[in-house]
Parts: sequence; structure tokens; C-alpha cells
Amino acid sequence: MCAIKQRCVLITGAAGGVGRATLNLFAEAGWKVIGVDRKPFGEGFPKSGVFIHADIAQPDQMEAIFSQARAFSPSLNAVVNNAAVQIAKPLLETTVEEWDMVMATNLRAVFLSAQLAYPLLLAAGGGAFVNVSSVHAVQTSANIAAYAASKGGILALTRAMAIEFAKDNIRVNAILPGAVDTPMLRAGLDRGHVSGPSMSERLDNLARKTVNGRIGTPEEIAHAIYFLADDTQSSFMTGQALIVDGGATARLSTE
Repeated sequence: MCAIKQRCVLITGAAGGVGRATLNLFAEAGWKVIGVDRKPFGEGFPKSGVFIHADIAQPDQMEAIFSQARAFSPSLNAVVNNAAVQIAKPLLETTVEEWDMVMATNLRAVFLSAQLAYPLLLAAGGGAFVNVSSVHAVQTSANIAAYAASKGGILALTRAMAIEFAKDNIRVNAILPGAVDTPMLRAGLDRGHVSGPSMSERLDNLARKTVNGRIGTPEEIAHAIYFLADDTQSSFMTGQALIVDGGATARLSTE
């Protein structure tokens, strides 16, 4: 179990690119880590933590996740709602089942996390939620409507959570990553918004769309997440949306 003075964090989507980098960063910083993912984590999970194999799109499994988290630690200092799925297809071809699956995973799970994690953060005397949204919440493209809508919803939910939880010393912020080299990004490059016959050429062409001329790394997003979670660095921030996109949203699309 976590010692009372040692900080604990719960991270969803822990087996993915950003989630794995975030989990490792918190562990290296001395936090106890609780990782959650519907996919196996594989080798290398920090010995100081626990991995929970579960699907956050299922409400009963969300309850089980936080029951296991409570058994591991009586309190949490931070929760990183990072897990997400993406449907890359035209809006008119998206089924109700696909839409609901995206919303259940990307948006409803954050709502349930707010309810279920709240008592554990309260037990720590306060803490932080970091909700991983996306630049698609503010500027999007074709064939990704469900994902963009879910990430936009996270921004509104973040503000509502920040207002309601402030009295309990619980801060709530969102991070909006841009193009980051993850399996999700690579899978999404097939939807036609980036030209190039090969994956490497598509990645190069995507990189040119950012102001700094490259794609981000999971580790760079992890450091931004850590900043928002750590009370010593971001104690006066709540209800905010932090864009980390290499400057992509700073440039006019007509340029």
C-alpha cells in the first residue's frame, strides 16, 4: 500500500504511447502508480505500482477499477484520464454503435472517474485531475467527428469539474496534445488528411504542418501532464486547457 506521505496517481490508457511515458515519468519522480488499460501492459511495469486490466467504457468495470485502487491506496493525489479510442471515418458513415463507443470511452469515463476518484482525492486533502483532450477539440479535420466531439466535451467537463471541486482543493485541467508519434496517430494517417505513399513520408509531411517542424514525443506530453498534476508547479491553475502541439494551432490554415 502507498505510504501516507508518498503521492499516488492513477493513469488510464497506461499501456499506450502517452500513457506509458506518463506512468514511467511519475514512477521516476517517486510516485506510486496505478495503471489502467484494456490492453495488457507487458513487461516493465514499475514495481512500486499496480496494473489493472479493465475497460473504462464499461461502468461496472470503472467501479471495479476504483475499488482496486482503494485497496492499493486509501487516497490519490492525481488522476490522469488519458485513455481514448478513435474512429476515423466520415460522419455520415459512422454508426450509432461506433459513436456511442467513442463517447463511452473518451467522455463518459471521465465523468465516472470524477465521481469515483473524488473520495480518494478528498482523502488526500486535495489533488488534481488531468484530462487528456486533443487539439481536435478546438480545430479539427474531416473523418474524425466522433473523436473531435468527445474531446470537445472533455473541455467543457473539465471546466465544470474545476468549478465544483475547487472548494475541496481539487484542481482540474485539460491537456490538448497535437501530433504525437503514437500508434493511434499512425493508424489515423490512413484517413487522407496527410499525403504520402508510405508511413514515413506521411509522418514527414505531418511534421511540416507544425511551426517547429516536427512531431511530438510521448515523453514531451508526459512532462506537460506531470506539470498539471504536480501542486508544486501548477498550484494556481484550474479549469484550463493547455495546448501542446508544436505550434500547429497557431498557424492559419490558409497560410
